[in-house]
Amino acid sequence: MAPTYDHPGELGARDPIRLLAVRDEPLSLDEVFRAVGDDAAGGTALFVGTVRNHDGGADVAALGYSGHPSAEAEMRRVAEKVVADYPVRALAAVHRVGDLRVGDLAVVVAVACPHRSEAFEACRRLIDDLKHEVPIWKQQTFTDGSQEWVGAC
Repeated sequence: MAPTYDHPGELGARDPIRLLAVRDEPLSLDEVFRAVGDDAAGGTALFVGTVRNHDGGADVAALGYSGHPSAEAEMRRVAEKVVADYPVRALAAVHRVGDLRVGDLAVVVAVACPHRSEAFEACRRLIDDLKHEVPIWKQQTFTDGSQEWVGAC
């Protein structure tokens, strides 16, 4: 269970959720990192998920991500829970859909908080909850021609 804070997500009128998107174009680390820039943040944690060349002992040739029309709304719901539970100064998350190749960026998330430990914890919670709760699925194609659908990503 995440620790509680006296003033989680307290920013006055400024929304700490700076960027949320599901896109069919390549993702940018710079865009996500810039989105979470905040002078009051002493720690920024960034997670990058990439397409790897194997899964479960099989060689992966490519994969495709598909998202439900509600994916961005669910992404916001997940982000709002993280902001409520941690002292988030800024948060961003983008997920790619469509056909990807080995080495492509699939998801980039970042969280800026007053301290590094909070940033690490909030970033991990964000990516874990996105993976389990946002309706985005992947279909892996293996080098032997077989395919496999993998649950929510």
